[in-house]
Amino acid sequence: MRALVVTPGSPSGLTLGEAPDPTPAPNEALVEVQHSSLNFGDVNSAPNAAPGSVPGWDASGVVVKPAEDGSGPAAGERVLTFGYAGAWASLRAVPAKELAVVPPGVDLAVAAALPVAGVTALRALRATGPLLGRRVLVTGASGGVGRYAVQLAALGGAHVVAAARRGEGLAELGADEVVASLDGIAPVDAVLDNVGGRQLVLAFGLLAPGGSLQSIGWTSGEPAEFPVYGTVGPPKALVSFEAGTEFGADLAYLLDLVAAGRLTVDVGWRGSWRQFDEGVAALLGRKVVGKAILDHD
Repeated sequence: MRALVVTPGSPSGLTLGEAPDPTPAPNEALVEVQHSSLNFGDVNSAPNAAPGSVPGWDASGVVVKPAEDGSGPAAGERVLTFGYAGAWASLRAVPAKELAVVPPGVDLAVAAALPVAGVTALRALRATGPLLGRRVLVTGASGGVGRYAVQLAALGGAHVVAAARRGEGLAELGADEVVASLDGIAPVDAVLDNVGGRQLVLAFGLLAPGGSLQSIGWTSGEPAEFPVYGTVGPPKALVSFEAGTEFGADLAYLLDLVAAGRLTVDVGWRGSWRQFDEGVAALLGRKVVGKAILDHD
């Protein structure tokens, strides 16, 4: 099959070449991939993967062979899939618990932008507790996770503070406040931090007693240095976050929101997987507002 294969020495660490077809387990559907997405996590970790392997987390396509055990969708169904490898290929074997059927009217390219960013935002917000009437700060709000988090928090009834260097469109997505820095912000009840470094420290300082900060990304690449006694005081929590597995039910929920017009998917870059290096450069260069999508043509 055609695939983006880990190739040491290439500009991005990958080249478009050939890889063995996957052999599905009894509980896995074989999917013909039509679109996949780029995330900071899979892009940054790909060059360190085993040579010849196929990275990538998010992909959408059509089932060409259903799971032998009867779980999951039938052949011909349009599906959205997740896994911690194998998305950047023409074929993918996916357990039923890691996929969802894409509703009619939802474009497969749009669907491919949802999995890790959308589920991360959804699960991180759940981890903060009830949202109604609470102040929620989202840092790095212009990125893929951030834009979903702003919308989902607003749908949950929160007062959303969106922090981003590029704040275009965030008010339209549901942010009550759009800020370029954290200076002068009133205390918040919860934080979803995508940035890390100094901004994580500042965000933790804004937490009201009993609040929590979910550390879901670290795009700054900078260390976080707390001041002396910066973590001493009324109880509040800094929580490490991991998206986990078994995305299927949450993918179905997010897809239903998209189909109903209640969740907007912003695609800031889209191109052929032959333009992989270009897409990676745009993503890492902070030139993508929302998600970057690869077409497997």
